[in-house]
Amino acid sequence: MQGLVHLYCGNGKGKTTAAAGLALRAVGAGMRVVFVQFLKGSETGEIEVLKKLDNVTVIRNYKDLGFVSNMTPEEVEEVRKMHNKSIDEATEIVSAGKCDMLVLDEVCAAYNLDVLDKEKIKKLIEGRPDNMELVFTGRAPDKIFMDSADYITEMKQVRHPFEKNIKARKGIEY
Repeated sequence: MQGLVHLYCGNGKGKTTAAAGLALRAVGAGMRVVFVQFLKGSETGEIEVLKKLDNVTVIRNYKDLGFVSNMTPEEVEEVRKMHNKSIDEATEIVSAGKCDMLVLDEVCAAYNLDVLDKEKIKKLIEGRPDNMELVFTGRAPDKIFMDSADYITEMKQVRHPFEKNIKARKGIEY
């Protein structure tokens, strides 16, 4: 099977949810999925379920430091190290031929915020096996993601409960 590249982007809700749904479909078809999550370290419903599945490897930050804009320079460096370690771990799994689908959740934002090694991402994209499905998510994707994508789905925010001061709800937004 020819592997293709998916990009879920835009300001609307649902990018991670779409990627998680695609991962679930792949696992149901017997595929091995590696789900790498950038910029997120707190518990979320979809990650907790993915961790329980046999054929899924979840790689993410070991702690949540919040928004990059609120971090100290030391915290930004800690996040950069966590993200680069995640990329290295995913690259090892892919190189060993143990991955049929690689999801890089919030990679677009992490790339734009410069909290990961852009060369490592470029090499991962360029060196991916022809039969591996690759999924990117995040807002404002850089040209590298747009140019490599076979599927591009943009989530457009029309209305969001945050506008009414309704906070994120467990099981719905996370």
